[in-house]
Parts: sequence; C-alpha cells; structure tokens
Amino acid sequence: MKVILNENIETLGHIGDIVKVAPGYARNYLLPKKLAVLATEGNAKALEHTKRQMEYKKNKALEAAKNLSTKLEALAITLTHKAGEEGKLFGSVTNMEIATFLKANGFDIDRKSIVLPDAIKHTGEYSVPVKIHPEVTTTLKVTVSAA
Repeated sequence: MKVILNENIETLGHIGDIVKVAPGYARNYLLPKKLAVLATEGNAKALEHTKRQMEYKKNKALEAAKNLSTKLEALAITLTHKAGEEGKLFGSVTNMEIATFLKANGFDIDRKSIVLPDAIKHTGEYSVPVKIHPEVTTTLKVTVSAA
C-alpha cells in the first residue's frame, strides 16, 4: 500500500515522501494518527499543492531544532546522587532523569531522544547526545556528583 507522509517518521521517510508500507501498518497506525494519507491520484495532485506547505513546515521544524540545539549546548546539567567509595552511584542516572531535569528547566525533550548507550553509574562529567531532529543532534554536558 502506498501512502504520502504528513510527518517525519524516522523509519520511513520525510514529509511529502510517497512510501510503500504494509496495509495493516497504514490502516492501524499511520492513517488514524494522521501521519500519512493514501497515495491516490487525487491525493497525488493535492500533494503538489501541499508540497510547498510541507517544505515550509519542514524548514521551520529544522530551524526550531537548530535554535533548541544551541540553547541545549549552553545548558550544564548537574545531578546529585548518593555515591559510595570511588564514586560509584547507588542506582544510576538514566535518560528519564535527564528528561525530567530538562522539563523542569523549560525544555520539552522526549526521553527517547536522549541517547544513552548505558546508564551512568559513576560520578563525573559526561557528554550525552540528544537527537532533536533527524538532521540535528546536539550534545548535553551532564555532571554527576556525589551527595
């Protein structure tokens, strides 16, 4: 089944792309959530008109992501945890905790965008990548200190 994407979907493509997907995926997920429309002849003609609007929307989202990236790079995150000898934490720092800190400071970042290969289990300074947009990835400076 061919559909036209209304939103950027990481595994499929970008706004305005015509992609072939499984019928169940389109019927049960993409179409009800308005992430895509069927690629019919009428929708294909309407696509030409809406492509300009989608391009504007895509550029606006990219610009907003770049602005957010510069703000996040300037932010220093300091988290305190109970730690034992040699700086080993009781527990760990996860992407959910970093997302909660960001939300408390006015940044609405989804925890799934914060790419932590492993949970942080020692005190120190870490660089944590954040994928804000498919084309924009920034790095957070996270400092974990003992309480």
